[in-house]
Order: sequence, then C-alpha cells, then structure tokens
Amino acid sequence: MFRKNRKRIIVDIDPDQIFLDSSNLPSFDTDQHEGQIERPISRQSFVLLGIFFAGIIAIFAGRSSYLQVYSGEYFANRSESNSLKRVSVATPRGIIHDRNGVSLAWNDTEQRVYGTESGLGHLIGYVGYPTQEEVDRSPTTTALDLIGKAGIEKKYNDVLTGIDGRKIAEVNAKGEIQSEYIYEPGYPGKNLELSVDSRVTKKFYETIKKLAFEYKFKAGAGVIMDVKTGEILAMTSYPEYEPGILSNGDDRKAINGYLNSAEMPFLNRVISGLYTPGSILKPIFALAALNEGIIAPDKKIFSKGYISIPNPFFPDKQSVFKDWKAHGWVDMRRALAVSSDVYFYAIGGGYEDQKGLGILKLDEYSKMFGLGTTTRMELDAEGDGNIPTPEWKAENFKGDKWRIGDTYISSIGQYGFLVTPIQMARMAGALATDGKIVTPTIFKSKDDLPVSYDQIDIPKVMFRVVKEGMREGVTDSDGTARALNLPEVKVAAKTGTAELGITKKLVNSWGVGFFPYDDPRYAFALVMEKGSRENVVGANSALRELFVWMGSSTPEYLK
Repeated sequence: MFRKNRKRIIVDIDPDQIFLDSSNLPSFDTDQHEGQIERPISRQSFVLLGIFFAGIIAIFAGRSSYLQVYSGEYFANRSESNSLKRVSVATPRGIIHDRNGVSLAWNDTEQRVYGTESGLGHLIGYVGYPTQEEVDRSPTTTALDLIGKAGIEKKYNDVLTGIDGRKIAEVNAKGEIQSEYIYEPGYPGKNLELSVDSRVTKKFYETIKKLAFEYKFKAGAGVIMDVKTGEILAMTSYPEYEPGILSNGDDRKAINGYLNSAEMPFLNRVISGLYTPGSILKPIFALAALNEGIIAPDKKIFSKGYISIPNPFFPDKQSVFKDWKAHGWVDMRRALAVSSDVYFYAIGGGYEDQKGLGILKLDEYSKMFGLGTTTRMELDAEGDGNIPTPEWKAENFKGDKWRIGDTYISSIGQYGFLVTPIQMARMAGALATDGKIVTPTIFKSKDDLPVSYDQIDIPKVMFRVVKEGMREGVTDSDGTARALNLPEVKVAAKTGTAELGITKKLVNSWGVGFFPYDDPRYAFALVMEKGSRENVVGANSALRELFVWMGSSTPEYLK
C-alpha cells in the first residue's frame, strides 16, 4: 500500500551544474583551506589523546609515590638538616698604582701581591684576616675576609674591597653545599692612583738606609712634596716591613722579628714620628721677627760663641747659652746660612739692646706655619707634635714657671718642640711659596679639583729675605747646607742638629728646604734619628746622593 502511494519526484539538472569550470568557481583561498569540506575528528584521535594524558598522569602519580612513600624519610631528614645560606663570592681587590701607572699592590688568585720596590711599606700597608673585634664592628666582614691592616690598605679598605657577589646555596648539617640557586654578581674594588713616584721613593729609602748603616743612626724618614698641589712625590721611613711577608703570614721568623724589634719597623716616621726639630725652625722665627718689626734684615748681632745672663737660682753666677761656634757679626741672611744660635737667642728672647719676640709670639708663628697640629692628609695615626708654652711647662714640670732661658732654648727649636717630617715639608713649602700652607695628599691631583691651602699674611719681601738666607746656606763656603750645592739643581735649605736627652750624646740630624730655587716646585724634609753628636756627616749627605741620582734618572723633577 505504501509502495503504491509513493510518488516519484524528478528534478531536472542543468548541464552547467554538471560541467563546472574555473570560470564559475567561488574565489576561495585554498591555501587557507577555504572552500574545503570539513571532516569530523575521528574516534581514533580521541583514543590516542586519552592514552597520552593517561601516561602523563601515571608518570606524576609514580613520581609522587616514589617521593612520598619510598623516599619520604630521606627527604624529611634532609629538609631538617639542610638550610639555605647566602654565600659571598669575593670580588677582586682594587689595584694600587703609583703616579706613573706602576702597580704597587695587586691580586694573584686569592693572594695580595706587593711590588719589590723598597721604601713603600708604610705607605701601602698590608692586608690580613680580621680580629673578632673587627668582625663584630663591621656587619659585612667575615672571619675569612682579607682586610687592610695598615697604610692605604687600611685607610681605604672599603674602596679597595668593592662589593662582594652573593650565591644562595643549600647546605647540609655539615656545611656542605648541596645545590646553588641564585647568583648575584658583585663589583670589584676601585683602583687607586697615588701621587708618589716609586722610583724616587725607592732611591730615597736606599740613601737613608745607607747613611743609617754607615754612621750609626737608629732610623730615618724623608718626604718630598709638591708645594703647589700638596702631592707627595716620595715618602719613606726606615726601617720598614715587607707587606708581602705580613699579608702571607707564613714566615713566622720574619714576623716575630718585626714584632720584637726595638727599632719599631711598624712606625711610619714621616707622619707619626715626633722629633725635636732644632735649627730648622729658625726661618719661621726670622719671619716672625721681621713681621713684628723686632729687627731689620741688615742689622747685625755679634756672636762670640755664647751669651750669658744672671742665674735665677744663684745670682752671683751666670747662665750660659752657647752657640755651636763663634760667628762674629751676622745679619739675618748670614745667621740663617751659618745657623747662628746667638742671633736667634737675641731675636727670640731679647738680649742687651735687642728686643725679643717672647714665647707667646714664638707660639703664635709656630702655629701659623702648621706646627702643633696635623696636616689633615689622608693617612691615619698622624702626630700633631708640641709647642712649648708656659702652660705646657706648668703642666709637665710640676707648676714650674716659665723663664727667659726657656724662651732662648725654644727660639732655636729645642726644649719642648716636637714635630713630624710631614709638618716640616709643609713648612718648607710655605717658605717657598711666600706663605701658602697646602694640605698634603697621597693621591695624584686632578685638574678639575681645587688645591686646599691656607695663606699666611706676611709680605713677600720678608719671605725673600729668608729664602735668600737659606740659599746662602747652600752656596756659602761655610754654609751649613753646602753639601747640597749641586750642578743638577739649585736648592735652598736649612739644617738642624737637635740635641737629645740630658747627656746630649745623641742628636737628630735634619735637612729641610725646596727646589728649584728660582721657581720652587718641591719641598723636602729628612730626619736621621739618634745619631752620635760626633758625626760630621748628617741628613744632607743622603739628600745630596738622592738629588744627584734624580739629575740623571728623573731630571723632570729638578727643572
């Protein structure tokens, strides 16, 4: 019945619909799969995807089971004994160079290395492991760090060490590193460029050492300073230590020798040694007398070899104050050249018709030229010295009052005066520059940085008188500094022989001055410590040898 009622439907198809050609196709982009028939994802694809995810889950489940069930006790113990630790990664310590780029201190793996140039030990210093007190004082210092222990290494330790790197490490109970997670890079220490010339310093040290050995001086210290910038060209102290021996710490015999030496090799005598100056202070007292109108430069005073005044304790007796020889009539220039004590007794304390400055003026002008205080240079442990005054005497001599004889002895740089070689170099520089008191520096100056100095208000014409007297001390046949009369360079200088102790058997021998005379550039000071008063050879012998050497090896400094 149903078959009978079904109707056949016939649809005619146009021939154009059968025979399609490219002219009537839609504009599909077949490369982008346009116009293609979409096909459903097959069942096989679902099965494969399911197997893949099942495998992933099985792997995670297996690993979790291994960590928690089979290895749980091991990792639990490890978590209890392990900890995260911040580990320092040391960065290179900065290199120290001299003014010409010569390395004076550098690094070799984990060891600090020092140059072989002698004479630089006290200036450079050395490194070593910190004491517990130093560790406690610095939150960034550990017991395994190498830190500066003396000299520049100590003063500029923070600059030279830079900033260490950091690693986050997992360590076990034994302190053994199990793994490292994070690394923070550090910054190496900064390099330092010093003002010193290592060649000049080495030669200076050698001449001091030679003189001390040959003429039985206990020690010595010398310094050369640029009078315009304050740069230290050479600074050395004898005896010294070898920085490498102290930094390495292996040679216990040598180290114990340093520690037990009566010659105090750890003392930087240039800045920390305190010495009686003697006659090297006469130039500033001559200036004081001129500036205060005490005496005219051409007025002459007669030196018969001593002066005498009534003894305050025994009126019928005389107190005698000796000159080192009878000089006859001397004016200011000649008094400086031959170092007449009688002349300076007279202008310092007054004698007969010559008015004296008095101790208060001696104190005032001493301070004006930088005595009794530090120079404010960049090194630690600088001594300030002493200027004798009535107050100082009362404090140190059980209330004893000041007497005229104390003024006489002070006016030739004796009694209670104590100075450092660096103070004397700065004083000589002030004489050379007509009163410019510069602040010494151990770093090479930069053109864009101002020079630090104080100006002494004394007329230049008065400085000229004093400088001429110091030059005559070199050029005159009986001048005390005639050993420095050299063809290599014109020098102006003042010597000093400071007597020590009650017996006065030992002396400090001084030489101070500046060069070149016509256009001063450098001031110098040298002290030879505790030699015999019978010595006919003193500090100027070492200075002469140094200047002769500089004439051929470093002539640029003598021009």
